[in-house]
Amino acid sequence: MSSQFVLEICVESVDHAVAAERGGAQRIELCSDLPCGGITPSAGLMQTVRRHVGIPIHVLIRPRPGDFCYSDSELEIMRNDILAARQFGMDGVVLGVLQPNSRVDIERTRALVELARTLKVTFHRAFDVVQNFDASLEDVIQTGASRILTSGGKARATDALPILARLAQAAKDRIVVMPCGGINSENIVQVVQKTRAHEVHTSAGTSNSNVRDNGDNVPGENNSTNASVPVASFEEKVAKLVSLLESTPQSELTQ
Repeated sequence: MSSQFVLEICVESVDHAVAAERGGAQRIELCSDLPCGGITPSAGLMQTVRRHVGIPIHVLIRPRPGDFCYSDSELEIMRNDILAARQFGMDGVVLGVLQPNSRVDIERTRALVELARTLKVTFHRAFDVVQNFDASLEDVIQTGASRILTSGGKARATDALPILARLAQAAKDRIVVMPCGGINSENIVQVVQKTRAHEVHTSAGTSNSNVRDNGDNVPGENNSTNASVPVASFEEKVAKLVSLLESTPQSELTQ
């Protein structure tokens, strides 16, 4: 793929991780249980995907479905999973902690970012349930995270293009804003053109969830997770997304 774009594909199996790489994806987000919005994959899954895939792998650090206010024991689990991700050769982690008032928990998130150290950290779609996007953007920057995964508070990125564009503009070179949510071959070019995003996240139109949290989980989009989609079909979906991004000239991106 052209270096102007990074396509991150969310997967929950070894075969689909391999298919994503063959299709041309530049990065994988690895998780389990996409229907609930995703939780941390097992140690065995992390290790096996690492052995079979050469592109960067970012692993979800989320101990349970539901909200993003975590107990001390849940935070301990998250810390141990981050250490495991480093041990198993992951390239990044995907996480987020909120306060009960839905503000970004800067202190606890920063502690996890510092623990991750050499791993890149994405603040996930917990961002989509905050009350003030502009203030929360600054809060996430304070945590030291490298990027924000967001659909602009909507189920689909296409319903929040002005919000995503504003966030990307405000972020400038301080943090990456990576759109997600219902992104597929029919709208990926529109998303990058309208938001000027250089990184895009999708499960290639194969996930379904009523939870707006960690990935491309859109109510009613599809009744299956990508683990149930034939590998060849999944690879074709990824390859089509890659082809569309490669054919989008930088000059066509809107200001």
